[in-house]
Amino acid sequence: MQLSKVGIAQASGLRRTGKTKWVEVCRMACASFLMVAGLLLGNGSGHAAGPDDIFLSARAAYNARNLNALTTASRNLHAQHYILAPYTDYWRFLLELNQASNQSVRQFLDQYKDAPFADRLRGEWLKVLARRQEWETFFEEYPKLQREDMAVNCYAADGGIQQGLESAVNAGKALWMTGNELPANCDAVFDRLQKGGVLREEDIWARTRLLLQGSRITVAKSVLQRLPGIDKNNLKLLDRVYQNPQKVLENRQISFKSRLGKELNLYALERLSRSQPALVLDLWEKIHGNFEVADRDYFWGRFALHAARKHDPAALTYFQRAGNAVLDNDQREWKARAAMRAGDWKALQEAIAAMPESLQAEQVWQYWKARALKEQKQIVAANLILVKLAKENTYYGLLAEEEMGDALGAAPERYRASADEVRAVLDNPGIQRALALRRLEMRWESREEWRFASRDFDDKQLIAAAEVAFREGWYDIAINTADRTKLLHDFALRYPTPYRDLMQGYVADNALDEAWVYGLIRQESRFVSWAKSVVGASGLMQVMPETAKWIAKRMGMRDYKPAMINQLDTNLKFGTHYLRYTMDRMDQQPLMATAAYNAGPGRPKRWASDQPLEGAVYAETIPFSETRDYVKKVLSNSIYYSHQLGTQSQTLKQRLGVVPGVGAPVNPEQD
Repeated sequence: MQLSKVGIAQASGLRRTGKTKWVEVCRMACASFLMVAGLLLGNGSGHAAGPDDIFLSARAAYNARNLNALTTASRNLHAQHYILAPYTDYWRFLLELNQASNQSVRQFLDQYKDAPFADRLRGEWLKVLARRQEWETFFEEYPKLQREDMAVNCYAADGGIQQGLESAVNAGKALWMTGNELPANCDAVFDRLQKGGVLREEDIWARTRLLLQGSRITVAKSVLQRLPGIDKNNLKLLDRVYQNPQKVLENRQISFKSRLGKELNLYALERLSRSQPALVLDLWEKIHGNFEVADRDYFWGRFALHAARKHDPAALTYFQRAGNAVLDNDQREWKARAAMRAGDWKALQEAIAAMPESLQAEQVWQYWKARALKEQKQIVAANLILVKLAKENTYYGLLAEEEMGDALGAAPERYRASADEVRAVLDNPGIQRALALRRLEMRWESREEWRFASRDFDDKQLIAAAEVAFREGWYDIAINTADRTKLLHDFALRYPTPYRDLMQGYVADNALDEAWVYGLIRQESRFVSWAKSVVGASGLMQVMPETAKWIAKRMGMRDYKPAMINQLDTNLKFGTHYLRYTMDRMDQQPLMATAAYNAGPGRPKRWASDQPLEGAVYAETIPFSETRDYVKKVLSNSIYYSHQLGTQSQTLKQRLGVVPGVGAPVNPEQD
């Protein structure tokens, strides 16, 4: 048997690193080829392997970079007209892309223009073209790239700058101003900009501030090295501030004489503002004279942001002290939330008016602008906003409708897909590929294929596609697809009720509102029973391992094993039990109980005010963006589920309720 050229090249490149790696490469390449050969010959069993098995072996060959084995499998699958055979062509092309002619790549992209992998291949081809400096072909293809790829964007800026394009210079400057880490090839763009005098020292300090705000120390160090006079000892100071900002400030460990010293002291103040604002104010009184006016304004803008997140009543005053500081969107939004929390409707209106138009246009700020206008007796202006917003099937759409006095009555009219419409979707090759990929548990690829196949569907096609996904038990895709309709809707697909026979018993045992539980599960997992979050939460109700262990002990389950949390029955039992627990801990307040389910039971009461607070205001001023979004979606989901289940409907405002002031007596009948 002969190794592919790609396999040999890879192996040769590793030969110097040791015999073990060389043997491993040979083993992988040979194993994948033998796997394909064995499958095609039936492994001596007398039965030829099925196309699914051959396809999976082709994927293994691709992962092993064994072009010969992959080619053999691909030819066999094409001969059988296997629905997923195009993926083997894509994998082959990826392995040979560096040697492929531009004409052959274009032919491939044209042949498979209706497949999602075509755009991914175009992105990889653009990187090859940039490395070859083939800019004419690059810029012919670059506008066709649909997905966002920062590395490709940097190559485009670099190539444009080399050709003297002013637009590329502007694009390069825009790429620079980010608080995130960028691909390594972006450095070439910034090198050219800095050499040309376009990227100035002030731009370097501006990005350094963005990076320090996000505590991206490693990237900040790299950026600072673009400045003259910055050495390794200077950079070590960043670690000192990150590790112990209080010690740095109290002991005056960093001088204020240099620009770096001032920036690091400002960073220390910001870090400490998150946990000890009173101490920061004391320290600021002693050191503020070391800063220029612009730096003092910057300090107050950052301090005000953290004060607003902590619900400090003085947050608006701190924002006023920021003077001429240019606030970012995060600061602008928290300034509005501080005004909302204080019940200062005029200040809220002014804070929204100061936002960029794109931010003002978001539903959240349209609703609160209308509320601010209404509270100031500008009813006509408020209703003009509310009437438009009430047409949206969202949290803010529901609130807008209720604000005008029209509580949601009958369930919205449902459009049901016809049998012909469902068949038409099933005949779509992209949908067929998506279903086949799902059958093979290629989850990411199946979702990409589905998204691409349905990207131009109209409302009727989307509903039919959602019906197909629902019948397949692909509930998350059914929900996401049905959610995309504009005029026609099927809310039974947007808000499905699977596993109801199993769940109803646990809902009843824990005296919970079924619509609320369904609303929570829809937000937690979209009914994907194997779902697992980045922090380890599992199952339909996303129960954390430690929480599950605590629940099992609380319920007296002596035979509990960690793997049980992935079982549907156990997950629902534990999740509903914990939701009941949060409800009791939060004094029967569904809003706070929902927040507790997501953020833990220790936080929601700390987010309450000294005085009773409207639930919508409480929800909008939750410090954690994930929890803030979560509670709004869970409770609005509950409204729609109440219609699906035919239960007594509450308004969204009733579900949100009024959060009692800290120390105030709780009225369980508040809702």
